[in-house]
Amino acid sequence: MSNGASRGIGGRGRRRGAALAACVIPLALIGCGIYSFSGATIPDHLRTVAIPLAEDRAGGGPPGLDRLLTDALIDRFADRSRLALEPDEAEADAVVRATIQQYAISPAAVTGDNVAALNRVSLGVRIVVEDRVEDKELLARTFTATEDFEPSAGLQGEADASAAALEQIARDAFTAATSDW
Repeated sequence: MSNGASRGIGGRGRRRGAALAACVIPLALIGCGIYSFSGATIPDHLRTVAIPLAEDRAGGGPPGLDRLLTDALIDRFADRSRLALEPDEAEADAVVRATIQQYAISPAAVTGDNVAALNRVSLGVRIVVEDRVEDKELLARTFTATEDFEPSAGLQGEADASAAALEQIARDAFTAATSDW
């Protein structure tokens, strides 16, 4: 008898908890604006985003940095938010433009023989996010990131470090752009 009684009480408690959650969660979301699972707050009027191929003005570096950066931005702004990717800039509610302005490699650690024990890739990328519905600029900022690699890793190490730095820049740009929306 006590097993049945405790199941009945536990069942009612779970039902009450579920009912409470069903009422409280929507109210919390309404009070906070439109919330995505990435943590980004995106206004209702923005439904689509265009992300044209990044421009590489830095020169040097591994080939394809423009494509890597564009893909990282698409991953953040379209794949990890409710915004749908729009291939036509003229039809998009928001546009994210990126320009790689700086690419450099420098020694991060030097041995006693003045030989680089660790190299550092440094990147600077200008990101501009436009709200085309309300005709305003949401973000215009240069983001920087660095990543170290061992000289023995050669060109692949440089490419991997560059990709990691670009991914950090895409994360930072997404956070900055969506924190003020």
